[in-house]
Amino acid sequence: MPDLFDFLSESGGTDGAPPRDQGPRIYTVGEITAAIRTVLETTWADVWIEGELSNCRLWNTGHLYFSLKDPSAQLRGVMFKREARSLAFRPEDGLHVLVRGRLGLYEPKGEYQIVCSVMEPRGLGARQLALDQLKRRLQAEGLLDAARKRPLPALPRKIGVVTSMDGAALRDVLTVLGRRYPDAHVVIAPARVQGEGAAADLARALGAIGRVDGVDVVIVGRGGGAVEDLWAFNEEPVARAVAQCPVPVVSAVGHEVDVTLADLVADLRAPTPSAAAELVVAAKDEVVRRIDHLADRLDAACGRRVRLAAHALDRLTGRPAFAGFAARLALRGRHVAELLLDLQRAGRDRIAARQRGFQALRLRLEALDLRRSLGRLQARLAQGHARLASAFAAHRHAADARLGALTARLDALSPLAVLGRGYAVCWDGARRLILRDASAVADGTAVRVTLHRGELSCVVTGRDVPEPPPHTARARVQDGP
Repeated sequence: MPDLFDFLSESGGTDGAPPRDQGPRIYTVGEITAAIRTVLETTWADVWIEGELSNCRLWNTGHLYFSLKDPSAQLRGVMFKREARSLAFRPEDGLHVLVRGRLGLYEPKGEYQIVCSVMEPRGLGARQLALDQLKRRLQAEGLLDAARKRPLPALPRKIGVVTSMDGAALRDVLTVLGRRYPDAHVVIAPARVQGEGAAADLARALGAIGRVDGVDVVIVGRGGGAVEDLWAFNEEPVARAVAQCPVPVVSAVGHEVDVTLADLVADLRAPTPSAAAELVVAAKDEVVRRIDHLADRLDAACGRRVRLAAHALDRLTGRPAFAGFAARLALRGRHVAELLLDLQRAGRDRIAARQRGFQALRLRLEALDLRRSLGRLQARLAQGHARLASAFAAHRHAADARLGALTARLDALSPLAVLGRGYAVCWDGARRLILRDASAVADGTAVRVTLHRGELSCVVTGRDVPEPPPHTARARVQDGP
């Protein structure tokens, strides 16, 4: 095992002593602490330590901090979240444990500690310790109290079964129910009953069958096996799922000597799955026996009452005051029959009168039926629509004819029509006046000529002014001064 001073001497001369030409080597606190940590981690990298737990605290980070102590010393320890999560039991103060880990040094405080990777209870199995701790915790919550146990229903209409589909437990339950309660409705929620993940699967199946509408009671269990095979029924998720089931739960795990945590939390424990099925339908057998017993008592009471009434009737009919009673009773019966016939006849007449009134009202109602009136109105509307369409067509035809005639007349009077026949319109250069007399235009004047298609810009280069008619000249002479 290397010595700490040997390790420190590595930074000095080759013989472990400081160089002769220098003074003693001075270390800082951090350097000496780092050197000590290196020695601890290299020398004590894997060590087993036994001691008693104290100051055990699980922080919200998931890390577990504690101290290991014995009568002569104590050692601080830590188990980080990943390793602490895999513990099968809950560490508590005063528990004697065996831990495995490596020694290290927490430099900020200069404290050495053990960083644990494994922790086991000393003298008691971790699994059994975890079971005892869980049992005490559930007991403190009241889940194991007898006061919270619910009675089984007298006549369960729908029975839930949580077990493996491949196990013999399911066949035993169905055989017993088929023999003793053939009309029972059985709902099966399959789940694994052993191995890794079986506890979560059982808890899921219990929650699912508790949500099925109409389930009155649930049987959960499996056949016999080793303690390890039955351990899923000792897990906390299964125990809490049994306690949270909204209907009574019968636990039937293993054989009669096997008692699991699910048995303690369930409303009723059965030694075997077959016994669980018998317990579920036992109330039904009791009800059937009680009904049969009451039916026998009712038959006997009715027979006794009939015999007493017959004996009393015989004594009354034997008295002198009741002589001829049978004849009087027959007359009364005849009178009742006649009255019954009259009543039936009157009833039939009254019903016939009501039917006639009903028929009359029905005929009046049919005459006022909106569907018939609507048909007539629709027919009139169709005729009016046809007449209106015909009148509109005739009026439109006449209007088209008048429009054609007016269009023809307008075309005949249109200047454009005249232009279309070869004529033209001559304007002044500003296109303001129409030129009608050649004498009103001088040579070199710009004029515009409108044709049928387009317009011409022209310059007057010559004029041909005709002589005025004779009568026009005379008129001008006469009009002169």
